[in-house]
Amino acid sequence: MSKAYQVVGIGNAVSDVIATSSDDFLAEHGVEKGIMQLVDQPRAEALFAAMGSRTETPGGSVANTIAGLGSLGLRTAFIGRVADDDLGHSYALAMQTEGTDFPNPPVRNAELPTSRSMIFVSPDGERSMNTYLGISSDVGPEDVSDAVITDCEILFLEGYLFDKAPGKEAFRKAASLARQSGARAGISLSDPFCVDRHRDDFRKLVAGPLDFFLCNEEELKSLYQTDDLAEALKMGAADCELVVCTRSAQGVSICQADKRWDFPVVPVVPVDATGAGDQFAAGFLYGVVQGFDLETCGKIGGIAAGEVIGHIGPRPATSIAEMLKKQGIV
Repeated sequence: MSKAYQVVGIGNAVSDVIATSSDDFLAEHGVEKGIMQLVDQPRAEALFAAMGSRTETPGGSVANTIAGLGSLGLRTAFIGRVADDDLGHSYALAMQTEGTDFPNPPVRNAELPTSRSMIFVSPDGERSMNTYLGISSDVGPEDVSDAVITDCEILFLEGYLFDKAPGKEAFRKAASLARQSGARAGISLSDPFCVDRHRDDFRKLVAGPLDFFLCNEEELKSLYQTDDLAEALKMGAADCELVVCTRSAQGVSICQADKRWDFPVVPVVPVDATGAGDQFAAGFLYGVVQGFDLETCGKIGGIAAGEVIGHIGPRPATSIAEMLKKQGIV
């Protein structure tokens, strides 16, 4: 008997607010280019007011991945916290409308508002994220439904939630439930600075209850404190069953046991890199759920990432499923 969900994600429920901007604008407003920075509420309100024409969409790293999987026709759910405010209700509704269950109701009488991230996209496609976490970072074990986790095939976790103790406990609970129910569990390392903050905990996770992890090259090198990619991949494969490392223009490297596969990047003129890693993860996990070999999983991930960097916004604007059909993959 099949499980209710093929993939369940746990992460920050963050509304993305996206606008194009010049490098001069970034300098004028003190925005550091190309990284994710956490900001407080006054800073978030000031940056929001300074933005010109903007696009608003439900986001969060793993939420974007889960939404991508839902758009590919998989049965998905996303566990996250939103407040009982307009943005929180619109976030939950948008996830449901896009085909992903959002089992946690908006929190009433919350002290913090629903989270949002101001994303500035430079002419070269680089994105500079300024995130006010609000209520989303308060995910704890009480938010993790036993019924949802034990009824999924794959559990996917977001590294950013490790910044608070309740998030760590939520992950440990979810990973334990997944293992007991026979589900595979994995994590996205999220950001090199996030890895720096939680290196020991991440090492324990990937070497313990997790079956796979996704990262980029800088995150992997940070995790194993080496500048040698080959060495970092070798150490990752010794810790965990499956390591998937994206390398920007150099493509993707996948390691399993003593085997390594390297795949070239999909040639696309970048417009906005926001969500590229998230949609790569969606494509890759879609392939895993469908039972494809790792080479095909990597190719699907590359196609999904290539689609999303070709336009503004972190989620696909065209059907990835149709793209896969045209290329004879499905």
